[in-house]
Amino acid sequence: MKPFVFLFLVSSLNAAEPLDTFIEKERPSLIQLYEHLHAHPELSLHEEKTSVRMAEEIRKVGFEVTEKVGGFGVVGVLKNGPGKTVLVRTDLDGLPVREIGSVPYVSKTTTKDDAGNDVSVMHACGHDMHMTCWLGAARALAASKDQWQGTLVFIAQPAEERGLGALAMVGDGLYQRFPKPDVCLALHCDSSLAVGTFGFTSGPATASTDTVEIMVKGIGGHGAMPNLTKDPIVLASQIVLALQTIDSRELHPVEPVVITVGKFIGGTKSNIIPDKVELGLTVRTTSTETRTQVLEAIKRICRGLGIAAGLPENLLPEIAITGPGTPSVYNDPALTARVTQVWAEAFGKTSVIERKPTMAGEDFSRYTMTPDKIPVFLAWLGTVAPEKMERAKASGEILPSLHSPFYRPEPAPSITFGVKAMTLAVLYELNHK
Repeated sequence: MKPFVFLFLVSSLNAAEPLDTFIEKERPSLIQLYEHLHAHPELSLHEEKTSVRMAEEIRKVGFEVTEKVGGFGVVGVLKNGPGKTVLVRTDLDGLPVREIGSVPYVSKTTTKDDAGNDVSVMHACGHDMHMTCWLGAARALAASKDQWQGTLVFIAQPAEERGLGALAMVGDGLYQRFPKPDVCLALHCDSSLAVGTFGFTSGPATASTDTVEIMVKGIGGHGAMPNLTKDPIVLASQIVLALQTIDSRELHPVEPVVITVGKFIGGTKSNIIPDKVELGLTVRTTSTETRTQVLEAIKRICRGLGIAAGLPENLLPEIAITGPGTPSVYNDPALTARVTQVWAEAFGKTSVIERKPTMAGEDFSRYTMTPDKIPVFLAWLGTVAPEKMERAKASGEILPSLHSPFYRPEPAPSITFGVKAMTLAVLYELNHK
């Protein structure tokens, strides 16, 4: 990268206004937007009002907007002469979490989930911050058209939390109906990094995810007469423990895998042995081979323990892999190196932190999994006040993680750094030949 080009991009958003000054001017309205989004989250596949707001906001700054792409997806296109095409993604959906906090914009939203249950909703994964930084970058880039040539494709994606939105948008012709990008970029909040820092991983960056549902069957009866039953609670408990041996005894010791049983439902009364137990698993792996091996091992263990418990064939555990899952995000090494170099020069080398892959899932991976193999880069945005991190480090306190009812980014500084980082990354990619 040529230093003088970088300095030019940093020092001047347009002929009259530096980028930092532009962001400072826009920050009050962006904070207001963030607080509105935080207070009014919507569940996956139900992001109707959020998508309308994002479409309205990006249309105001000159993007040609198409709504309802792959559900409630939004696509904004801004053309500015010949050149590269850069796609920037944000996600729209919240989580069924009841927020705990005292800030004025705390979410009090409740709704029905797809099963008809009453649930609270919260942006516990920071998608409200993602949307705000996305819009801020769109505003900055639209205001600096004399600094770049090419095409911007800004997309707001539904259902990231369920791993469905990216697949739906690609399936609805994202790369056929709109300009095909040369690169794709995204930011994701991080609850363990200080504001002003950015985490990155070159190559495999997140895990592939699968949801596995296991129906453990049995023969119910009186709790005082277990000899006349086949107890599915005991069998399900044995399965939960046995599944952990897949990682410890069947895989290479340094191969990353997570098998978490997050749902265990069975029984109605203490003295009744039920006739079924429901188990729900999330399975995280980083390679296709390991994924196949783990899923097959789960099936084998469940069947084997069912036979050992004396169950007939028609009562052996039933295993179902639900949904398409999310493949591992692979950050293109060359793209990663370019963007992190831009950030290192803008924010300082210590602000850009290389980190190990996470076992979290992200369907941003779908945008590179087409025949074109378009390079993607997903980075982690620090959102915790530095002084809060120092206090936690000194006291041993564990800070709220993503998906926690207590997690909230520090709005003003997170927005400032997120908007600037994404704007600089896009500007460099558009001007990089």
